[in-house]
Amino acid sequence: MLIEKAAEIAEIHHILEEGWLHPVFQPVVDFRSRTVLGYEALIRGPQNSPLHRPDALFAVARQSGLGLELEHACREASLRAFARLRLPGSLFLNVSPQCLLDFRMMHGETHDTLIELGIAPNRVVIELVENQRFGDLPGIVDALARYRGKGFQIAIDDLGEGFSNLRMWSELRPEYVKVDKHFINGIADDRIKYHFVRAMQDIAEVCNASLVAEGVERLEDFVCLRDMGIACAQGYFIAKPLPEPAHQLPPNVTQAFGQQRASMNTLSGGPGKLPTALNLLRAVEPLPIESCNDAAVARFEADPELDVLPVTSQGMPVGMINRHSLIDRFARPFRRELFGRKSCELFMDPAPLIVDQHASIQELAMMLSLAPKHYLLDGFIITGDGRYLGIGGAHDLMAMITEMQISAARYANPLTQLPGNVPINEHIDRMLASGRHFVAAYIDIDNFKPFNDTFGYRRGDDVIQTLGRLLNESVDEKLDFVGHIGGDDFFVIFQSDDWELRSWNLVRNFTDAMAAMLSVEERAQGGYLAENRKGELGFQLLPSLSVGAVKVAPGDCESHREVASAASSAKKQAKKRSRENLVDINQGAVFIERRRFGFGYQENPPMTARLLN
Repeated sequence: MLIEKAAEIAEIHHILEEGWLHPVFQPVVDFRSRTVLGYEALIRGPQNSPLHRPDALFAVARQSGLGLELEHACREASLRAFARLRLPGSLFLNVSPQCLLDFRMMHGETHDTLIELGIAPNRVVIELVENQRFGDLPGIVDALARYRGKGFQIAIDDLGEGFSNLRMWSELRPEYVKVDKHFINGIADDRIKYHFVRAMQDIAEVCNASLVAEGVERLEDFVCLRDMGIACAQGYFIAKPLPEPAHQLPPNVTQAFGQQRASMNTLSGGPGKLPTALNLLRAVEPLPIESCNDAAVARFEADPELDVLPVTSQGMPVGMINRHSLIDRFARPFRRELFGRKSCELFMDPAPLIVDQHASIQELAMMLSLAPKHYLLDGFIITGDGRYLGIGGAHDLMAMITEMQISAARYANPLTQLPGNVPINEHIDRMLASGRHFVAAYIDIDNFKPFNDTFGYRRGDDVIQTLGRLLNESVDEKLDFVGHIGGDDFFVIFQSDDWELRSWNLVRNFTDAMAAMLSVEERAQGGYLAENRKGELGFQLLPSLSVGAVKVAPGDCESHREVASAASSAKKQAKKRSRENLVDINQGAVFIERRRFGFGYQENPPMTARLLN
């Protein structure tokens, strides 16, 4: 044993002295832009060495007192390989808390290496690993503030594993939070994991952070994470760590993006249409990377309206040149003579914002809001299957969003601000065109008119607004659609798997909300005395909900009219069952139509009415 340890210590010294560390890179995919966000740098020892694997390599280094030396060597090797391979996007560098506070890193050694290699600090993400306890959290917070001041971004690794906790997240405020693979593997089939990650996603949105799902190995999990709205992912399904990784997404990932659920965006550009990055495309002839800086200057001089010039290599975007930045550099004495014939790569931004043509307008706006400020001036490159198509600008994006908001407001219900009949119909048609299963639910308030007549329209408006709020809280905002037909009638398109549970919760929550609006006596009696439609004084029941739901499978309907008709019939059945006094009718009812449509058609299957008790 002692001989083996001595041999391992000698081996680690030899590896460091000879520079036998081999970086490999695993891509991180951005779900929003459908592109490679960047790469995590991982390290390997010599191929035939017992220290080839990183766990063995770092274990021996720490035992030998060479942990920090190894980290610095790994960082140096990773940066140089990243620059040599001209990898696009960001570089995620693993850094321990002790290395973060080390003198050599704190006082610019890494920054000097970046300057030498021509890598901008804003392309580097410091990824804090959790193999040791964070003993000096205040010191780490101060250190990260200094790194951020220089342009670096911060990530927390393996949330939910090791010593990571919510306190560290709240104090470090990272730009990226990586979720441990335990919660990701099998998430599509495990509701507990799903809700754990969903809770993390809610916190990330509040903290303005992007979640990165680690360990994605299955198509089902990839699609599930995408539909949940998780920002990024990495894992073997996307690509294994390689010494020379691909710059573009592999075909299996591109195909997985094609299995998109129908968008919830109500800001449509017309019946059945949703604006995407392609609607903002401006055709600009790119500059080949082999071109010189003089050629770039000539392009700008020939076209005064051209503010940015995309750079491509074999049809793939690799950079962006800003007019003002380039002209400013060449305005200095002798710069044109010195750099005019050099490659345009010298002054281009090697990490432009690249988005897929199918990225939605909302996704684009989110990416720009989180990106460094210079992207607002430079705009973004639009691709199709990874190949250059054209460019888009932030100004055009803002103009389109404004136009869409005006259009959406025109069709919104003035009382609840929910989408009205036109957006509802458009969304149903989008769902039908997508060929996906969904559930159409028609929701109506029972006994509403007597309540409105007795207590006044202001109290009636409160009831309708309360239902609108409860609907928004009950659905999955990333999957489900809520619309307000008018008056006390609402419409929901469910894509969430637990739609029936959400419907029951809505009915319960509405009953509780109504109870809170009434006096103790009215709640105890289950109603109140008021005139009916004939002007006769009588006992009136409290408002409750009737929900009529229809399962719609691909091919069941051809238009929104058929869906609306079927949902309306189901709603009538719910109201009818409620009036039959099967249970306490103040509690509401959910009726599910199983006869006309459904997942798996049966010959005259029974209709189901279930009432809340």
